[in-house]
Amino acid sequence: MKRELFESALAENSALIDTIRERAHRAHHLVNQHYDHTLPYGHHLDMVADAVIKYGHNVCDKPEEVPALLFGAYFHDSIEDARLTYNDVLKLCTTMMQPHLAVTATEIVYALTNEKGRTRAERADGRYYSGIRATPYAPFVKLADRLANISYSASAGSHDDSKRMMAVYAGEMQHFIESLSVAGADDIRLSIPQEMIEEIRSHLPLPSTATDKK
Repeated sequence: MKRELFESALAENSALIDTIRERAHRAHHLVNQHYDHTLPYGHHLDMVADAVIKYGHNVCDKPEEVPALLFGAYFHDSIEDARLTYNDVLKLCTTMMQPHLAVTATEIVYALTNEKGRTRAERADGRYYSGIRATPYAPFVKLADRLANISYSASAGSHDDSKRMMAVYAGEMQHFIESLSVAGADDIRLSIPQEMIEEIRSHLPLPSTATDKK
């Protein structure tokens, strides 16, 4: 989609997107969830949504799907962290958009919900990434989530947790991109923009590889 058309859809749905943002912030506030121990969790949600707004024109199929895409960004952690169920999210989303768009949005949220597991690897296993690759917009929103986390960690400087996570993200980078990539996909909604990958690389001491450019 042309950037101008995407931005026009954002402007036309600005009031709805503001409502989505407010309700997502509230959902995480109600369970007293924080980001990096001290920040309101909405700080992270806004960073993810900002990445979606910046790059969404690369993957969005139709202007009518823009609110669903932003809903997926703002609510991507709501099942995993804010004690909402799939049906809770779907019911809420249906009050804000047409049923078929609510399903699109809720499926993004569901796809990005980690598996049960004792370790980071178990929670984001092959089944988890398979579900993401099968769900329109989920690979893109997951990449936006990673970009938000890496951007924050890079800006936090010498913070011990941030330094540790930067090392984790660097070690995961190649596998992460391969896990999100849908080979030969003819649905633009399953794509991940190369320019987003390059922005992530700009924060990490990683060389470019042909694998990431699939």
